[in-house]
Amino acid sequence: MRETFYDVMRRQGISRRSFLKFCSLTAASLGLGPEFAPTIAHAMETKPRLPVLWLHGLECTCCSESFIRSAHPLVKDVVLSMLSLDYDDTIMASAGGAAEAIVTEIVEKYKGNYILAVEGNPPLNEDGMFCIIGGKPFVEQLRYAASNAKAIVSWGSCASWGCVQAARPNPTRATPVHQVITDKPIIKVPGCPPIAEVMTAVITYILTFEKFPELDRQGRPKMFYSQRIHDKCYRRPHFDAGQFVESWDDEGARKGYCLYKMGCKGPTTYNACSTVRWNGGISFPIQSGHGCIGCSEDGFWDKGGFYDRLTDIHQFGIEANADQVGKAAVGVVGAAVAAHAAVTALKRARDAGDKS
Repeated sequence: MRETFYDVMRRQGISRRSFLKFCSLTAASLGLGPEFAPTIAHAMETKPRLPVLWLHGLECTCCSESFIRSAHPLVKDVVLSMLSLDYDDTIMASAGGAAEAIVTEIVEKYKGNYILAVEGNPPLNEDGMFCIIGGKPFVEQLRYAASNAKAIVSWGSCASWGCVQAARPNPTRATPVHQVITDKPIIKVPGCPPIAEVMTAVITYILTFEKFPELDRQGRPKMFYSQRIHDKCYRRPHFDAGQFVESWDDEGARKGYCLYKMGCKGPTTYNACSTVRWNGGISFPIQSGHGCIGCSEDGFWDKGGFYDRLTDIHQFGIEANADQVGKAAVGVVGAAVAAHAAVTALKRARDAGDKS
């Protein structure tokens, strides 16, 4: 019988109190109320660790780099306790034939009971020869590993959408996972890379409730991808007021104005960057003074590049866009100043007449 999460934690000398605290923190990271902490605790105590195969296709390993930096929960708790991460060629000790034998063992031993996590995508041109794993095209390994999988998690924009490898003209014909594997449930966790806590939270949810979180129409978890970055951005009031950075390091940039005119894709990008943030919740690109590049959206690389700005974002009515509102705001301020000056002059004239 496979060990449960709680069995492993006890073996590591972790107290019951610390275990329950962990469950409460995990519930919070999932956006669940404190009443769900006992549910998570029960799942950790009774359910065996989840077997996971983590494959790498065409990618830069940034998803793994992000994952190992998770703070809530700590990735060591996810990898060493919650999951049975049997194969991941980035962090495992095995190599060569011994490593590839693990894939076969998991696929055959845990039919219908393991999760296939995929980072990167398969190239299909030249019979897949642009990405070779264990002497075979990655697309063959992907299809074989998916054959008995319970479900698939597509980590990052490479696996979810294709990302830079699939950008025009896409000479290798790099293809997102869902266009190759069509007979398995797939959850997409896009981003280049995804936020670490989003990745670990998705795994925790699947383990706890034995199902995927609610997904949007593109297959992304609604708990993290239901709102635009723009909706919760702390610079949003400046956008609404027509206050924009016009050039890098201008007065508007120093005052923290909206980065829309500098190419920020926040108004069209669905992700949790402005709420969960990065590096343990410390910051995110917009907070650091750089506009969102929309890396979690399908085809972001081909949609205007990094700095080409969005056009005609209508936030203020059918006829007005950000540029027009900005001009109108200047006009309103000017009119207000003139009106104030006129009123002040009238008051002074009246006061002078009263004194005479």
